[in-house]
Amino acid sequence: MTKKVTITVDGQKIKANEGDNLLVVCKKNNINIPHLCYYERLLPQGRCRLCVVEIEGGRKPVTSCTTTVTDGMVVKTHSKTLLESRKLSMELILANHDRNCTSCVNNLHCKLQNYADSLGVEEQVFGGGHRKEFDLDFSSHSIVRDNNKCILCGRCYNVCNDLQTVYAIGLQGRGHGSYVAPPLKQNMMESNCVNCGQCVIACPTGALYEKRELQPVIDALNSGKHVIAQTAPSIRAALGESFGMKPGTPVTGKMVAALRRLGFTKVFDTDLAADMTIIEEATEFVKRFKAKKNLPMITTCCPAWVKFGEQFFFEQLNHMSSCRSPQAMMASLIKTYYAKKNKINPKDIIVVDIMPCTAKKFEIRRPEFAGEADYVLTTVELAKLIKLFNIDFLDLPDEEFDNPLGKSTGAGDIFGRSGGVMEAALRSAADMLTGKNLQHVDYHAIRGLETCKEAELELAGEKIKIAVVHTLGEARKIMEDIRAGESPYHFIEIMACYGGCIGGGGQPRVDDIDEVLPKRAAALNKEDKSKKIRKSHKNPYALKIYKDFIGEPGGKNAHKLLHTKYTKREHL
Repeated sequence: MTKKVTITVDGQKIKANEGDNLLVVCKKNNINIPHLCYYERLLPQGRCRLCVVEIEGGRKPVTSCTTTVTDGMVVKTHSKTLLESRKLSMELILANHDRNCTSCVNNLHCKLQNYADSLGVEEQVFGGGHRKEFDLDFSSHSIVRDNNKCILCGRCYNVCNDLQTVYAIGLQGRGHGSYVAPPLKQNMMESNCVNCGQCVIACPTGALYEKRELQPVIDALNSGKHVIAQTAPSIRAALGESFGMKPGTPVTGKMVAALRRLGFTKVFDTDLAADMTIIEEATEFVKRFKAKKNLPMITTCCPAWVKFGEQFFFEQLNHMSSCRSPQAMMASLIKTYYAKKNKINPKDIIVVDIMPCTAKKFEIRRPEFAGEADYVLTTVELAKLIKLFNIDFLDLPDEEFDNPLGKSTGAGDIFGRSGGVMEAALRSAADMLTGKNLQHVDYHAIRGLETCKEAELELAGEKIKIAVVHTLGEARKIMEDIRAGESPYHFIEIMACYGGCIGGGGQPRVDDIDEVLPKRAAALNKEDKSKKIRKSHKNPYALKIYKDFIGEPGGKNAHKLLHTKYTKREHL
C-alpha cells in the first residue's frame, strides 16, 4: 500500500504519495516550477537546471524533476538564489540559440520564450558572435529539423529511441560540439524516421516541426479549381485548443464552417471512409478467422506504423490488413466516385487532407497513392490558416459536412483514439460472425491510455483474443512475439502515437499529456454516443457507394480502390 506523506512547499502543506516526483506534485498543486527537459512520458534527466529548488537541510539546490518526496520535506521554489540560478541557466541555454523569434514556428507558443521573459532575460549575456549555425534539414516529407533552435534537452531523441524504438535521431558529437541529428551524417529522409512526429510533440522549442504546406493550399484555394477538404476524426477533438477552448471540446460544426469560409468547395468527413475501412477490415478479418490463416491480423490505418513494419518486420507483414487508411480511401473515392458522379475531371479536383498526423504527409506521397490526395495540413496548420484568414472561430455557427461523403456512424468517430479502430471493427465483425444485430457495442476493456490492452471475446461459440497497442515500442514487442511464433492474439490494433491520433504529431502541443488526451478521447466518445447509428456496416451512405460504384465488400473493385500493398524498406 502506498504511504501518504506531508510536505511543505513555500509554506503550503501538501499531501502526496511517498516517492512521487516533486516537480509533478508541485504542478498538481498549482505550484508551477519552470522546466524544459522534463517530459512526463520519459525518465527525468535534470539537464536544463531550470526546475531547481531548495530543500531544507540540503547543501545546494537540486532539480525537482529528479527528486522524490519524503515525509516532512520542506521545499522553497522561488528564493533569491533560485531565481538567480534559473536566470543564469536560461542565459546559458540562449547563448547558442537562434533568437529570431518572430520567424519561428513556435513564436508566442514557446516555453523557452515565455520562461526567458518571466525570468527577466533581456539581453544576450553569453555567446556573442560565435554562435554555431546549422543548415535546416528539409529532406523529410513530414518533419523539418532546425538545430539552430535546439537546446539539447534530449526529449526528442529519448522519445524516438526509448519509446518509439525507431532510433532515427540521437545526440551526435561531444561536449560543446554536441548536436541532435540522425546517425552517420544522414538527413531525416535517409534515416529510419517513420514520420510519426512524436519528436515534434516532445520538442519544447521550434527545433522540430511539421513541414508546412500552407502556401500551396492557399494557392490551390485561389486556383479556380474544385478544392475539397476531408477531415480526420481526431481533428474535431483538438482544434478548439488552438483558439483557447478547453481540451475535450468537440468543434465539428465550427471546423466545417471555418473550412467553407476558407474557400473549400466541399468539406467531406474522413469518418465515412473510416466506416468503409471497417466494412473492408471486418470482412477481411472474418475471412481470415474462419480460414485460420494469417492470424493475428493487424490494422493498417496508421502510416507511421505501416512504415515501421515495412522497415523492421517485413517478413511478418502477411499479418497486416491490406486495407488502406481512411485518408487514402477517401482520396480514392473523391477522385473516382465523386468525380464520376458529378462529371468533374479528376485533374480539376484538388484534395486537401486535414490530419492530426505528420506521417500522413509521407503517406500521400507513397507511389501507390499517386494522383489522389494533393496536400496534408495538420491540426496546427489548419489553426494557423484560420487565423491567417482572420476568421473568428469561436463565433462561427455549427455547419454540416457535404454529401455524399459526409455522413458517418459513431464507429467512424472513435477512430481517433487508441482502441477506437478495434472497437469499431468488433462492432461489425461480431455481427458478421454471429449473423445477428448485436446490441452490445461498447468495449470498455480496450479504452484508456494503457499502452498495451487486451481482451478475450466469445462470438458464435469461438474465442477471439484481441490486443490494442499504441507507441511503436509496444508495437515492436508485439511483432517480436509474432516473429517468434508466440503471439496469442487473433486481431491487433497498432497506433504509432501515444493515445492514438488524438496524440498525433500534428496536434496542438500540451504539457500535461495524461490529462489532456483522455479529454480528447472523451470528446470522440461523446460524438459516437450521439449518433443514431454506431456500426460502420449500417451506414446507409457507405452502403449506397458499394451498391452504386464499388460492388461487394472485399471484392475485386473494392481491392482496387480501397486496398493496398506494402514495400520492403531498407533505409527509407
